[in-house]
Amino acid sequence: MSLGTSTVQPQKYVGFDTITTQIENRLLKRGFQFNLMVVGKSGLGKSTLVNTLFLSELTETFGRKDAEEPIEKTTEIKVTSHELVENNVKLHVNIIDTPGFGDLINNDKCWDPLVKYIKEQHSQYLRKELTAQRERYIADSRVHCVLYFIPPSGQKLKQLDVLALKKLSEIANVVPIIAKSDSLTLDERADYKRLLQNEFKKHSLNLFPYDSEDLFEDEKQLNADIRSLIPFAVSGSQTEIQFDKVVARGRQTKWGAINIEDVTQCEFLFLRDFLTRTHLQDLIETTALVHYEAFRSKQLIALKENASTNRNSSANVIGQSVSAAPSNPELKTKPSSEQISTFN
Repeated sequence: MSLGTSTVQPQKYVGFDTITTQIENRLLKRGFQFNLMVVGKSGLGKSTLVNTLFLSELTETFGRKDAEEPIEKTTEIKVTSHELVENNVKLHVNIIDTPGFGDLINNDKCWDPLVKYIKEQHSQYLRKELTAQRERYIADSRVHCVLYFIPPSGQKLKQLDVLALKKLSEIANVVPIIAKSDSLTLDERADYKRLLQNEFKKHSLNLFPYDSEDLFEDEKQLNADIRSLIPFAVSGSQTEIQFDKVVARGRQTKWGAINIEDVTQCEFLFLRDFLTRTHLQDLIETTALVHYEAFRSKQLIALKENASTNRNSSANVIGQSVSAAPSNPELKTKPSSEQISTFN
């Protein structure tokens, strides 16, 4: 019989409302971990955008700097780690670059190294969880967000992009963006966004952010607003330019300059606010509670089934051996210690 829980207001101040401050102090001491994977063809400004997002020199280009340089044979994985500090908040950032992705004439399964890497991080975390004496705080290398760079071609998604997005979105939080969107006019950009949004629906791509029954109404509305912006049309720049009376980061061309911090010209601020100010914790939690949990469940079920299969196979082998053995009255009445240990 279950008893109902009543809500009681203490007659005087007790002090348990400070638990949020206690949690905050411990979290500030430990810091936070955020692992960001950037995926896209060479020349789409992946490294520049990452450095612009965090206003820091976090990564350098791993792509080809000259047309004469040989193309990588396969997609590589290169990780750079940094610790950022802002108002006493420590953020440990791993930037996972993927040079070579989509650069070959035959790009068949060029996403396999990315999928393998993401699953390997889940597997490493699971192994550390299952050890008898596990670490107090397990180092988290699981990929929390995949920024997928789409070229500003104005065309439908290529088969490579469709397959890669499907594979990646099954195991990680994927956020598609239109790279170097300043090469499009505002009308072209709007048309291209609508085209890509229709493509996402057509191919049933499960992109971040996701809806959940646990969300409040204002959170659901925020997610709906963000989905209306995806893919974010962005440009990156580490150069500051004078715009009238304002100095801001931008890109200068012979046709003029684009202020990437002006939301009427570029959606960079929307992307940065989304990744850092509104959904950073959601990206981390969703990775743990959705993608990793699905991986963990499959692995443990597979281990259980394998153990059951091995026990059944061993029992069958032992049964066949016993039935084939010559008749011995002693064995029928008193099994040996070796037999007992075998069955146990």
